[in-house]
Amino acid sequence: MKDKKTALLKSVESLTENYCAEELFLPKNGRNLPNRSAVIDIVRELRSVIFPGYFGVDSSARMFPEYYVGSRLNSLYDRLKEQIEIAFLYEDHESAAEEISIHAEEVCAGFFEQLPHVQKMLLKDVQAGFDGDPAAKGKEEIIVCYPGLLAIYVYRLAHLLYVEKVPHIPRIMTEYAHGRTGIDINPGAVIGEYFFIDHGTGVVIGETTEIGNNVKLYQGVTLGALSTRQGQQLANVKRHPTIGDNVTIYSNSTVLGGETVIGENTIIGGNTFITESIPANTKVSAKSPELVIKKPRSQVTAANVWDWEN
Repeated sequence: MKDKKTALLKSVESLTENYCAEELFLPKNGRNLPNRSAVIDIVRELRSVIFPGYFGVDSSARMFPEYYVGSRLNSLYDRLKEQIEIAFLYEDHESAAEEISIHAEEVCAGFFEQLPHVQKMLLKDVQAGFDGDPAAKGKEEIIVCYPGLLAIYVYRLAHLLYVEKVPHIPRIMTEYAHGRTGIDINPGAVIGEYFFIDHGTGVVIGETTEIGNNVKLYQGVTLGALSTRQGQQLANVKRHPTIGDNVTIYSNSTVLGGETVIGENTIIGGNTFITESIPANTKVSAKSPELVIKKPRSQVTAANVWDWEN
């Protein structure tokens, strides 16, 4: 007869054996991964600095803006520096802890020095969202409500750390945005200014994607790789497409391949599948399937109004 005590003792014994045998569990160097919750909290709180007055009310932001910004950034700096140092310590088993700490300080300082530039880029993204969406009632609505801007905001922060080769943290950031919005932007992608993602759900932008200025994507767009069967052999290889300036890609379209270049001023219609380069100033569309429209029915009852009939 099975009972609770016997089942738990057996499970504990087997799980403990797995812990000891698998290197992914309980890291042998005694170091930890960055704290995912701490990283996400930093991303969320930085929004109040980048867009003051939109994500929490603090009267000091209006009355004493220098104090407000300085106080918030001072705390966020220390918290981010701690997580960056943890990330480097986890991956680097050879360098001295003091050396890693100095490197983490340099990376963190560089990150915070670039925040004003990121803010200016995001304001251009907000403008792109407003200019590109007649349903938007104001730029404030873009900031507070639009999932596309949230995903772009997180990406622009994560990209700064990706460039500095900070392990784990950039992907933690963008996967937080992915979970919130359904928009998956790898932090390694290079994206120009005045960028807008409309609706957004299901958008995928791969690691080696390059996107120019004034580009607009709709829901379901994939900028991906032709094949990943070679796995890690493709690391650091250009696998994803290059999108030129002033390009619009409509919903559910797929553009694949590291050698694929979409020329500037091009419009990619919905439901297209592209694996080769498209010249500049081009309009691409998929041939629509034939629609079969039958004559209206003379009588419709509530019971069959939604039925599909041959």
